[in-house]
Amino acid sequence: MSSEQFRQYIRTIQKQIAKLQEELARDWSEIAEALDGLQLIHEEMQTSLEAAEVVEQTLLQQNQQIAAAYQYYYDLFQTSPIAYVVTDANGLILEANQAIAQLLKVPQRYLLGKPLAVYVAEGERHDFYTKLSRAKNSGIQVWQMSICPREDTPLAVEFYVSTVRSDAGLIELRIAVSTMSLSRETTQAQHLNQEAIRPETRFRPHLPQSLDGLRVLVVDDEPDVREFITAILEPYGIGVRAVTSAAAALAELEQFHPDVLVSDIRMPGEDGYSLIQQIRAWEALRGRHIPAAAITAYLDEDREKALSAGFEAHLHKLAPPTDLIKMVAQLAGRAAKQESDALN
Repeated sequence: MSSEQFRQYIRTIQKQIAKLQEELARDWSEIAEALDGLQLIHEEMQTSLEAAEVVEQTLLQQNQQIAAAYQYYYDLFQTSPIAYVVTDANGLILEANQAIAQLLKVPQRYLLGKPLAVYVAEGERHDFYTKLSRAKNSGIQVWQMSICPREDTPLAVEFYVSTVRSDAGLIELRIAVSTMSLSRETTQAQHLNQEAIRPETRFRPHLPQSLDGLRVLVVDDEPDVREFITAILEPYGIGVRAVTSAAAALAELEQFHPDVLVSDIRMPGEDGYSLIQQIRAWEALRGRHIPAAAITAYLDEDREKALSAGFEAHLHKLAPPTDLIKMVAQLAGRAAKQESDALN
């Protein structure tokens, strides 16, 4: 090989080396870029993992809160002084609290799975099943029945029945049972001529009777509560206007002219405190006053706060229906007037 050929051979090798170096440089650049991408993915995964841990912790706390709330309301159900049962659409008892067990004089565990009709007076069971079949398509109802506690005489009660339908279409009846005071004459009249006594006046509790014509404005965002309160008040001749919000209540003041206001405290938007402040300002311009009662489903609601805000009375939603009637009568001055009339 001549010197010129050798030099040419060396230059060819050098060019090949240079080309390899360029390719290696390009490959290393791609490798470095890929490594940077992997680093970024790792950081994103780490961030997502940390976010998932936060979500998991939040869900854990929420589950704990839900469990605590469930236990709270379960304990409230069990220890409530109001006799309460939950049945299926056929009247089979699914849940029963201690108060209904005491009322029926039956151990609480024996009530579950039994037909509620077993404890209804035999002569009224047909009426009970008729009402039961109609309840499937109704809201809150008030049934006047007689129940038979174990080894005791029949007892006149009112069933406050709320129908609940689940997403699966299953129906449950939530029934609060309230006893009523009967005079001997009323009891005798019922046995002598039960059909002659109007359904709305049978087994009526001993409450103020001069309530006809009284107008009560009820404010609550829950439809079941509005229907329930209306069902309690109307049988006593009370005119009820039930609305869903503070704004609707203010609009009714000029048209309905209520004698008494009954308002929920915790409502979306404007709450009961805001409503009573606006009503008191409205009254100041017109020289009139509407007695008002605050109602709440929360045991920790501050009664003094409600009274300081401008309400004259405060009542829990789980209070016996007779307490609501008495409170409305007292706020309207009817109870005092009746006692005065009786003394005169």
